[in-house]
Amino acid sequence: MIKSISRMVGLGVLAGFLSVATAQAADYKLVGASQFDEKHPFTRLMRKFEELVPLYYVGTDTIEFEMHLNSELGLEKDYFNYMAQGISVDYAVASPAHMSTYSKWATLYDPPGLWRSAMHMSKAIDSGVLKPIEDDILKRADVLILGYGGGATRHLIVNKPVKNMADIKDLSIRVQGAPIWTKAFQAAGMAPTVIAYAEVYNGIQTGRIDAAENEANGIFQMKFYEVGPNIALTGHAMTIRPLCFSNKTFQKLPAKLQEAVLQAGKDAGTFGRIVETTSDAALLKKMEDDGWLKRITFEERGKLSEAMAPAVEEFFADAGAADLFKAISTVE
Repeated sequence: MIKSISRMVGLGVLAGFLSVATAQAADYKLVGASQFDEKHPFTRLMRKFEELVPLYYVGTDTIEFEMHLNSELGLEKDYFNYMAQGISVDYAVASPAHMSTYSKWATLYDPPGLWRSAMHMSKAIDSGVLKPIEDDILKRADVLILGYGGGATRHLIVNKPVKNMADIKDLSIRVQGAPIWTKAFQAAGMAPTVIAYAEVYNGIQTGRIDAAENEANGIFQMKFYEVGPNIALTGHAMTIRPLCFSNKTFQKLPAKLQEAVLQAGKDAGTFGRIVETTSDAALLKKMEDDGWLKRITFEERGKLSEAMAPAVEEFFADAGAADLFKAISTVE
């Protein structure tokens, strides 16, 4: 009898727990994914998004967020595919390269020579001039672009000091495989070559190439400063990392929650750019302070942009986006 009562009490407690859990279940559960840990700027951007949505939402529905870190759900290309299908992942930060299989216009986000500075990029984002790219991604991938992180600046990693356009003439430099990178660096008078990223260190060390280009985190992780300690601050390219959201999920949300998601995404993107821009600059300075590299002011940054501009303009024109290039270029 006692055992039966104990069993009944146990079942009652369990039923009570289940009842409470059911009662507390959120009306809407949104799933995010990151390749990185909590400290990474992309994850911090998404955490800010999760923080802001409930603050901005005016309604009675409850919202739950579930974040998967450290590539638990795959890589950025997987996240984007999931969002396009409306499965597994509702929001994530993704590189434009992973969107290009759906929308060729996604490649227009970050070619070299496009952004004159972090200020120029932020003003362009705030102006809404990038909407044609967002519209094309939504049309072809069914994924919304809520906001923009990024902001890390790419510079030249060189085995000798270079300060101006004359110094970089015929400079043998490793570039990414996308044709626009080769064309832009050729237009600036350099001699670009495409080699595997893993071969860059040895390439500079053996003299196969004289230079490469990357942002602070890449320089740090790959120890490029050991073979190319002269970092010419060309700022020839800047990363832009959209915060994406599955439109299939978005359409299931009530209107007021949709408004909150849109505003939170925009503001979280701004937060993410601040985090990444400042951490990028701080890491570069720390490496110099530690004696690992020497930062060299590139005296003709404006001339470098002007030299690359025709190649970038042609790149936009070939994509049918000549007007977009002009709109971005005229943002002050």
